[in-house]
Amino acid sequence: MRFLAVAFVALLVASCSTPKDVVYFQDLSYGQVVEAENVLDIRVKPEDKLSIIVNAQDPSLSSLFNLIQTSNRIQSTTSATSQVGEMGTAGGGGQISYYTVNPQGDINFPVLGELHIAGMTRYEVAEYIRERLMGDDLVKDPIVTVEFANTGVTVLGEVGSPGRYEFNKDRMTILDAIAMAGDLTINGQRENLMVLRPDGVGKQQAYFIDLTDTRNVYSSPVFYLQQDDVVYVAPNKKKIRETTPNGNSPFTPSFWITMGSAAITVATLVLTLTR
Repeated sequence: MRFLAVAFVALLVASCSTPKDVVYFQDLSYGQVVEAENVLDIRVKPEDKLSIIVNAQDPSLSSLFNLIQTSNRIQSTTSATSQVGEMGTAGGGGQISYYTVNPQGDINFPVLGELHIAGMTRYEVAEYIRERLMGDDLVKDPIVTVEFANTGVTVLGEVGSPGRYEFNKDRMTILDAIAMAGDLTINGQRENLMVLRPDGVGKQQAYFIDLTDTRNVYSSPVFYLQQDDVVYVAPNKKKIRETTPNGNSPFTPSFWITMGSAAITVATLVLTLTR
């Protein structure tokens, strides 16, 4: 009887305990320094949309290199640009457009013509255009500003708010994406987070991250995300069992209480019959 009671209590405690794999960065100690092994900036790739603004001392000269659509052409687009919103201009009612990178990684820039920018960061694109403008004696000491317009990742599965999340940073980590999506739910797998990364030719490569292992997270090639990455958080075993009738019954306190009561009843009956 004493053995059965002890076993029952042990099983009850085990069923109510918190799984160890819920906690992130379990191997990290106080004061420990961690650093990503591969810093990865967002770089231009085909189908990206970019805002490129050239500023010069002479406003009329700047206008030669900035894509402005007047109000009577709001619905008009070309294969290289698409309308994105209003922007105040000297003449009023103007529209600023984005450049869309073609499949070869090029954009068609005013006056300069076709520019190959695939693989560059936005700072490198800005410096490249600035040097071309100055080198061709088109603008003296211009200021070129480049911004990504469609930089986003998709987060799916066991997170608070699944969806696509746009960001305006040059670097986006897997931790940023998780936070933007409302963190993993209690039923999300921490040890097997999946990231699908497009390779630019219609395929995707799968990577896996263990959020409970600090080194695994910071050394992962997908610690820094790229535009159009897909993050998927799979459900844990408990969540999967919930998809079937009574799937988690053996793991609930009520189950063990019932089993313990039955065991005590059987033991009492056996002792009574053997006396």
